[in-house]
Amino acid sequence: MLEQVDVLVIGGGINGVGIARDAVGRGLSVVLCERDDLASHTSSASTKLIHGGLRYLEQFEFALVGKALAEREVLLKAAPHIIWPLRFVLPHQPHLRPAWMIRIGLFLYDHLGRGRRTLPGSRRIRFSKHVVGGPLRDEFHVGFVYSDAWVQDARLVVLNAMDAAQRGAEINTHTRCISAKRDGEYWIAELESEAGARRTVRARALVNAAGPWAASFLDDIAKVKHNHALRLIKGSHIVVPKLFDHRYAYIFQQPDRRIVFAIPYERDFTLIGTTDIEYKTDPSHPTIDKEETAYLCEATNRYFKRNLTPADVVWSYSGVRPLLEDKSGNASEVTRDYHIELDGSAGPPLLNVFGGKLTTYRKLSEEALDLLGAALGNAKPAWTADARPLPGGGESDIDALFDDVRASRPWLPETMAWRLVHNYGTRTRDLLGDANGLDALGEHFGADLYQIEVDYLVRHEWATQAEDILWRRSKLGLRVGPDDVARLTAYLTKIPAR
Repeated sequence: MLEQVDVLVIGGGINGVGIARDAVGRGLSVVLCERDDLASHTSSASTKLIHGGLRYLEQFEFALVGKALAEREVLLKAAPHIIWPLRFVLPHQPHLRPAWMIRIGLFLYDHLGRGRRTLPGSRRIRFSKHVVGGPLRDEFHVGFVYSDAWVQDARLVVLNAMDAAQRGAEINTHTRCISAKRDGEYWIAELESEAGARRTVRARALVNAAGPWAASFLDDIAKVKHNHALRLIKGSHIVVPKLFDHRYAYIFQQPDRRIVFAIPYERDFTLIGTTDIEYKTDPSHPTIDKEETAYLCEATNRYFKRNLTPADVVWSYSGVRPLLEDKSGNASEVTRDYHIELDGSAGPPLLNVFGGKLTTYRKLSEEALDLLGAALGNAKPAWTADARPLPGGGESDIDALFDDVRASRPWLPETMAWRLVHNYGTRTRDLLGDANGLDALGEHFGADLYQIEVDYLVRHEWATQAEDILWRRSKLGLRVGPDDVARLTAYLTKIPAR
């Protein structure tokens, strides 16, 4: 007997889990399959911002910027523990963009998307009178400050998957779709786990949210004709020991008219990115090249007093953005907006997702379900804009939550408490349980990672491998050594996966 569901979602990135969550919240039965870990590709390789995209204003992408800025407000409320406000400093270089142009752009940025509601507006500053001027080269005297938000990107994916699962969706990681075909009123799809176990699912609708593989899924798995081409753009970032001690981020204009961010990262580091390069090979494992590293170092050195070299890089990561081909000559000018297509002409509906950006995933999911719901006879309205917070986001005052965790567990190191609260929010209390000291947290795997957290991640967050825990559920990979990784890997082989 075939297993039957309303919606089968292919892809466990931010768009896939967002669609799964919205669908199950509208009363549809949902199965999602992801061939690797959640957020294992594009969704964990972003600049980690919830933002409108200030530079998109120059490309006249007003609708995209407005939509993203409106979403920024929604997401700040949905996950205050992993998304928080961040002020950006834009040093002024008159030969790149005149001050009047920047002022107009920032005015629009403050007021698009139903207007700025919770974040402070933009303003002009003199660096001699502000803490952000200290790290900058002496030739910079004035600049502008504006607001956006920071996000733990991979955790945003996981929290959406958790919420979807709590509402009844089935989330399958390390499970690939090896075939999908229309059969009467249904899609018949065969799924295969990493261990080789196969199952057949009959779905009333199929969602293709395979990211960089969206086109190849249609070509090779579903074997559906289409007229879309994806333009794969590689974006790379470097992480270096922190270059400044304050909480502001910088946005640096470059001679090629691109911009590069320098952002406080994991308390002790600075994140610098990103590049935009055409990518023609397998998007599974993109890596930074020497030219990209040199570009990011040079971009930073144009502004900071401290000279940065490739030898300073402690970690780098690259991701491939699957952007819908729009014939732009310059990779940085390809639109970051998304395209949703519902194909129901040949039987059961197929919903394809092309492009998009992290900030607009919820709106994308909402629009996708409006289309899909109509095709499936489901008239339940959109709901995620005013939904309860994502798991762990139940307390909006994260500083107060941090103080409470510290007061109730004085034995917990301050840096560890900060990390736990900014990863798990109110679920920090559940994770720690009745532990009354570090000795009660179980085996120590380096840095401030203990067995109690590992067990929680396996039990609740689909973690199965050391990389899942060290680089996606957290960024503790920056702080542990090879022996720690080996012990964690050995431990994970002994406990059953979720």
